[in-house]
Amino acid sequence: MTSSPTTPASHVLEQPTGPYGTRLLQGWFTTGGAADLDEHLNRYGPPPLSRATGRGSVAPVIRAVEDAGLTGRGGAAFPTGRKLRTVAEGRGPAVVIANGMESEPASHKDETLLDLAPHLVLDGAALAAVAVGAEAVHLCLPRTRHHQIRALGEAVEHRRQRRLDPVPVHVHGLPHYYVSSEETSLVRWLNGGDARPSATPPRPFEKGVDRRPTLVDNVETLAHLALIARYGPAWFRGAGRPDAPGTTLVTLSGAVRTPGVYEVPMGLPLGEMLGTAGGSSQPLGAVLLGGFFGSWLPTDQVMSVPFTKNDLAALGAGPGAGVLVVLPRSACGLAETARVLAYLAANSARQCGPCRFGLPAVAEDFAALARGQADADLSHRLERRVGLLAGRGACRHPDGASRLAATALRAFADDVRHHLLSGPCAAAGGEPVLPVPDASVPQDHEWR
Repeated sequence: MTSSPTTPASHVLEQPTGPYGTRLLQGWFTTGGAADLDEHLNRYGPPPLSRATGRGSVAPVIRAVEDAGLTGRGGAAFPTGRKLRTVAEGRGPAVVIANGMESEPASHKDETLLDLAPHLVLDGAALAAVAVGAEAVHLCLPRTRHHQIRALGEAVEHRRQRRLDPVPVHVHGLPHYYVSSEETSLVRWLNGGDARPSATPPRPFEKGVDRRPTLVDNVETLAHLALIARYGPAWFRGAGRPDAPGTTLVTLSGAVRTPGVYEVPMGLPLGEMLGTAGGSSQPLGAVLLGGFFGSWLPTDQVMSVPFTKNDLAALGAGPGAGVLVVLPRSACGLAETARVLAYLAANSARQCGPCRFGLPAVAEDFAALARGQADADLSHRLERRVGLLAGRGACRHPDGASRLAATALRAFADDVRHHLLSGPCAAAGGEPVLPVPDASVPQDHEWR
């Protein structure tokens, strides 16, 4: 690619053609294909780097992100502007990590975004780098996505030839295990160690890669940042709710007619969210919100609940990585949960007691419950062990597993009684619904 980019006369998005006024995926709905660099530049123009330059004070783009109310889309929903400001105020040159690991097996939003709109992500990374005074950007991807790593490497090279990015961007392929997407895992790997979480403090924003202040942001978050820098906070707040502005990418699967990745406004009721995927394909039993670290909830409790952190917190749940899996009434929630817990136990960092001993014990008990092979003490033992997992690990892996197990015991209480008293239900051996990968334990050298 050698031609010069064409800058639009006015930075105003074309009228969205996708459902609910899509933004990140607007180009795909317009053309039906992924955007290369020429198409991206013709649609948006180059990133407005001047807005990311602080000139002795906080960069305008940081203020814009704060005013927009953008929160992280990787799972924690931390205010992005606050994170940018903290790293920018750190000592010495900073580092930016664009987190595209997406270790949540039930999520495909980051992979889809990087396939369809890679230059929005790279724009956001460039803007963030200038805003926080970074000297390098590291784009971290699972090494299993060979095609995507190659495509992103080519996209970075095309941008280098156009001199679009003020700092070098490095594309990395990392081990793809569940805890490998945790921010300290990325920092540890980039520093030459294993892709496993490390103890904190210090947090990456204090001392991360090469002991420099390090900004770690999910790739979807950076793509939103790129649009906010162009169109402003008021435009971003034109979707969603005042307390949960903007749009978000969600992965809908299970008993829905058209599973896939969708872009919806924050605050959309869960029932309407399912409607974007064509609605349910069979009678519903429960939904899993947030992925494998998420919460099981009966469908009759959640269909009218808005998809926001605060509204879901009232139910003991959260948006997580934007995952909603619908379990049909014909499936066994206990068997599904047992499979996930076995996977989480195998994919733990195995660096502290809760992961080495507690989580495998909970997984074994849950598997016995799902099989209807419970001993007399299993119910009380399982509840006790699940309660001991949370808050005791060096990272949040045991917390997430505990939440999944505890909410399963509540949401499927009738099934628990049946399995304890009468053996497994007819659905326990049925076709799995959740996409659970192989549960083999990684060897030490595989974390590198």
